[in-house]
Amino acid sequence: MAKKEAQWEAAKQSLFEQFKLAIERQFGPSTEKYRVEQGDLLINEAEVAVDEEDAAAVDEPTAADSRQPTQRRTRGGRVALPPDLPRVEVVHELPEDTRHCAEDGTELKVIGEEVSEELHVVPARVEVIRHVRRKYACPTCEEGVQIAPAPAKLLPKSNASATLLAYVATAKYQDALPLYRQSQIFARHGIEIPRNTLARWMVQTGKRMAPLIEALRRHMLKAPLIHMDETTLQVNTEPGRSTSSPSYMWLQRGGPPGQQVVLFDYDASRAGRVPMRLLGDYAGRLVTDGYEGYAEVVRQNGITHAGCWAHARRKFVEAQKVQPKGKTGKADWALNQIRKLYAVEKQAKALDAEARQALREQKSRPLITQLRTWLDKSLTQVLPKSALGKALHYLDGQWKRLTRFLDDGLIPLDNNPAENAIRPFVVGRKNWLFSHTPSGAQASAAIYSLIETAKANGLSPYEYLQFVFEILPTLGEEDDLDMLLPWRWKDTLPL
Repeated sequence: MAKKEAQWEAAKQSLFEQFKLAIERQFGPSTEKYRVEQGDLLINEAEVAVDEEDAAAVDEPTAADSRQPTQRRTRGGRVALPPDLPRVEVVHELPEDTRHCAEDGTELKVIGEEVSEELHVVPARVEVIRHVRRKYACPTCEEGVQIAPAPAKLLPKSNASATLLAYVATAKYQDALPLYRQSQIFARHGIEIPRNTLARWMVQTGKRMAPLIEALRRHMLKAPLIHMDETTLQVNTEPGRSTSSPSYMWLQRGGPPGQQVVLFDYDASRAGRVPMRLLGDYAGRLVTDGYEGYAEVVRQNGITHAGCWAHARRKFVEAQKVQPKGKTGKADWALNQIRKLYAVEKQAKALDAEARQALREQKSRPLITQLRTWLDKSLTQVLPKSALGKALHYLDGQWKRLTRFLDDGLIPLDNNPAENAIRPFVVGRKNWLFSHTPSGAQASAAIYSLIETAKANGLSPYEYLQFVFEILPTLGEEDDLDMLLPWRWKDTLPL
């Protein structure tokens, strides 16, 4: 009976923790940081901001109230307009009849000027570009008719320009604006573009990007380190599978600073054969979360596989959330140790790999030693199915991968670069929910790849897409696609 009672108590505690975490996920902030400012999520944020400014002004001491002068707080604070924005000057002159001195009638002279600036926005404008190709023929024999060649287009049989395709792709994949809403916006501008037409354009555009995606992949596989992650995606009409079956969008990110590549790939499976296909014969360093689907490619290729401390930390954050209020415990101690590891990484951020490894040997290894000693002791003191027990067993199971950063200065502490790159896809998925066909999912993967790669290299997604969509159709089979890579973009722009 005592054994049964202990089992029931453990089950009750586990169910209570699951319930508390479910409440936290539903109603709490979706971040591991506490005291999240949610003012930007309010529908009346403008009124709230004004009220806060007024309250701050009321709280300021006046000259009559205070004997000591205090520095006045700035209210609002106007942000300086970027100097690289184009300027349009509007000169305001005095009327002609007031440009003479009121005393002796002498004509007034300009002695200076006062300049103020305001930000002006030009709304989107839809226009039609007419390509007129004139025909030439001999007026005598009326033979040998000649005509200028048609301009190269990304989608030859459509009336969509490179600018329009880049606009639609950026709105959908960068700004998470579904195609049916874009169709409504175009209608307000006086042009009817059905949603299925926009969808067809995006699928065809994604297919045309295949050669450039492969060029990016070849570059990424030369990188010394690659991050990988995956997330679910629903595809409605996939042969041989039900609509509710989960499919996956896989992400890879790698490359030196200034030459980062971010690639999305769609696959119906989450099995280990997918990373085998994506990585080929890659044998460098791989950073992932704790998913075991990467084990086979790691074993076959001899890859150095590193884990993610952000995932380990996340599980202790969950354990901390189910602790009794006002009390500290093992989860707090673990989080404090992990926080110290990240503090060391902050110091080592600007160092080269060799110096970073030396700093880790000096400061991080003692922290890891302490954490291991504490972990071995705690594993025998905590119920395995509790939130804290799950965090401890995850840390223990991933220990080898999590500590590989100590021996290699190139290995980062976590897989956050991959998670940051995949986040726009996850945000967009909340708006467009699913893909209709596998070809649509593959097209989305290609366009997401170009957009996120452009962002990773500090480029404007819209301007980079427009450049690619204009130049790619003009290239022949023998032309080098490397000229379209983001870090070579400015070098290939016409003067």
